Amino acid sequence: MTPTAEPAQGNHRVTYREVLAEPRFRLLFLTRAISITADALRITTFSVLVFAATSSALLSAVAFGIGFIPQLFGSLLLGSLADRLPPRALITGGYALTCAAALLLALVRMPVAASLCVVALVALATPVFSGASSRLVAQWLEGDAYVLGRSLNNMASSGAQLLGLALGGAAVAVLGPHQALAVSAALYLGCALAVRLRLPRLQPEAFGSASGGTRGDGSAVRASLHGAGLLLRGRTVRRLMLAQWLPSAFVAGAEGLIVAYAGGRHFAPGWYAVLMGCLPVGMLVGDLLVGRLLRPPTRERLVVPLIALMGLPLVGFAAEPGVGVSSCLLLLCGFGFAYGLGLQRPFLDALPPDGQGQAFGLLGSGNMTLQGVGPACFGSLAAGIGTGGAIALAGAAAALTAGWILTWHPPTERLSSGVVTGEKGVDSCDGPADAGGRGACSP
Repeated sequence: MTPTAEPAQGNHRVTYREVLAEPRFRLLFLTRAISITADALRITTFSVLVFAATSSALLSAVAFGIGFIPQLFGSLLLGSLADRLPPRALITGGYALTCAAALLLALVRMPVAASLCVVALVALATPVFSGASSRLVAQWLEGDAYVLGRSLNNMASSGAQLLGLALGGAAVAVLGPHQALAVSAALYLGCALAVRLRLPRLQPEAFGSASGGTRGDGSAVRASLHGAGLLLRGRTVRRLMLAQWLPSAFVAGAEGLIVAYAGGRHFAPGWYAVLMGCLPVGMLVGDLLVGRLLRPPTRERLVVPLIALMGLPLVGFAAEPGVGVSSCLLLLCGFGFAYGLGLQRPFLDALPPDGQGQAFGLLGSGNMTLQGVGPACFGSLAAGIGTGGAIALAGAAAALTAGWILTWHPPTERLSSGVVTGEKGVDSCDGPADAGGRGACSP
């Protein structure tokens, strides 16, 4: 499959029903939603378990975020495996590994340090499994169907996280933390069995074992580092990754301060949960409306305004508003997350066909890592300028990212017209694009 859709097909607006009619995507979509629910259940329950064992807020926070940062190292060191190994085996193995880890935490009383290491080791391999899954979606869905597939995954992620958090609280209250971890292990096991039994086994040429070149030679670590270097050295791919990483990292920094903001403003108990729920609700609505109602070129033109919509409402927290206004600001911020839909086609078009799995793994792991770093950075700033000021600063940083993207090309052009692709799909020069969207390369 050629990753760049034909122009007519690429501008055709499909429906969510058409996307879900693809049975292989539907299987990956459903198992991914279930696994995200299990993730939220496992993460929150593990954090509760660590706090109960240590009475340490710091270790509880470390337990909550220990699965984020190792993903970046896993993508850099092992990411090439997403393009070199059969995807059904990889995805099944990923769910089986997380099942085993959750079961180990549930059944074996380990020291806290050992438990943290178990979770970190699973996170190290996560980009390989997720990269293989994302690559299959990119192969099976073309043009606007791919963008709506990503939109469905985004909406499922938001809903599954909310469900997982609610399920986690109920499971811990009714069953206890160890039994709740066993419930998450059962969910992972169900996903592994579904993929193993229902996903077709692809032939080697179908998943890119003929990737050729340096990717097929040497160790996985060497190939992964080489592939990541090629991806990040290309200006187009690097820019599009940063455009997807930075705004969400800044908003995550603001989100990490919501509990402290609600406490400092003396909101009634429980209101912090309502405020935290406004962001995913806004994300659901934004993805649904932008994905369903707007045509592909319109989505790509709205990337900059939607990023600005993410950031500017947060600037309003400088005035330290009350519950009602804060909720509305966070809803608007969440709606702006739909900007990512306008970056999906340009990003896919810019990737080399034999490195898509690693690229998707790197994209996801970088996003998770920066979202883990963001709260720490803006949390440290809050000590000096207050929580409202720190949230406002995070919003201003997101808005500045919109201004940076605006400098990529004339604002009247579609975003994708600035994507310069070489023979393998990677931008072949670093010169600015002319009016026709072609790079200013020397012959």
